[in-house]
Amino acid sequence: MKRLLTSVVAATLLFSSAAYATSSKTISKDAIKVAKQDAKKDAKTHIVQEAVDAIALTQKVLVDIAHKDKKNAIKDIEKAIGKLEVVLSHKDAPLMLPIDGSITAYEFQADTSTIEKGLKEVKALLDDGKIQEARALLNTFQSEIDITTLNLPLASYPKALKLAASYLHDDKMKEAKDVLEMALGTLVTTKVVIPIPLVTAEALVHDASKIAKKDKKQALKHLELAKEELEKAKLLGYTSSSDVTYKALEKAIEKVEKEIKGKNKAEKLFEELIQKLKSFKDNATKTTSK
Repeated sequence: MKRLLTSVVAATLLFSSAAYATSSKTISKDAIKVAKQDAKKDAKTHIVQEAVDAIALTQKVLVDIAHKDKKNAIKDIEKAIGKLEVVLSHKDAPLMLPIDGSITAYEFQADTSTIEKGLKEVKALLDDGKIQEARALLNTFQSEIDITTLNLPLASYPKALKLAASYLHDDKMKEAKDVLEMALGTLVTTKVVIPIPLVTAEALVHDASKIAKKDKKQALKHLELAKEELEKAKLLGYTSSSDVTYKALEKAIEKVEKEIKGKNKAEKLFEELIQKLKSFKDNATKTTSK
């Protein structure tokens, strides 16, 4: 995931052949575009084909059982077990094997004042007991790229297949069916949430660091918009207003702006700012499982 987020910045900077002529708005749009493209690649890259095949074979075994075809049921479940044994043979086999991945992007087109007004409206609805109306409005307050992955749990799934195989050999078709259905119900969904405001803020700061000597005015515009994006991230709940990193980041941007307006020797300050921003973004990028 860190690789994905880093490549967003690198690729975004290549969109313009003349960096100093690129507007802040264009940098932001390109950053989001590249982030979506990288997220799609990331969602598919780590899929384990052996796990995909094992799931397909499990479903085929259930069809065999429905047709009372014990011979093919045993044949297919042994194939499924074999697929996962290949993965288990690796010493660094992961606990979760991705079998499917997808992305969903939510772009919340609003400035900070609009977000603040909307949040006040949500609070007012809650105070009036209008829970469902508040929920519907609050659900629109998203600006993120979600990478959702369906995973096979390697610690338990092969054991379930072996138990089902034992039942099949003992002519206990119903028991085998129950175990396989239960195993399919143990698939785990993980979701990585990448806040778009932090993606765009990082791209803006990187581009500002490249053009500060050539185009001071545009660099300052980038930094101003980066601050706006960070404020959006805070208002939308991707960060905490009391977060120490956020406060340090805000001060770091102000230092860079002051230096650009003065002697403009901000290289070291940019390095520190970029590092703080990376840490901030990594902490705000959340992974959940269910």
